[in-house]
Amino acid sequence: QVQLVESGGGLVQAGGSLRVSCAASGSIFSITVLHWYRQAPGKQREWVAYITSDGRTNYADSVKGRFTISRDNTKNTAYLQMNSLKPEDTAVYYCRVVDNWGQGTQVTVSS
Repeated sequence: QVQLVESGGGLVQAGGSLRVSCAASGSIFSITVLHWYRQAPGKQREWVAYITSDGRTNYADSVKGRFTISRDNTKNTAYLQMNSLKPEDTAVYYCRVVDNWGQGTQVTVSS
């Protein structure tokens, strides 16, 4: 069992940057893939990015080149650095490890 807590969301203007974090408890964090998802109002949750235990990454086309996922296994924490933010990036951002989800953190991008 892994418990996940996201933080770092907030309000930012279009073109700005924000970094959200996902702090995990549980020993499996360092050996598993971590995913970031987001859910905008009235829309289905969508996958954003993942990072493997050895640092390989992949991104949704909508965020490629703007977002960077990373992890620090010594701190059991993962990050999503979001640059060049757009209003359409407004959503609640969630992290997932196996079938464990955090509670989400709200990111709002104003135009």
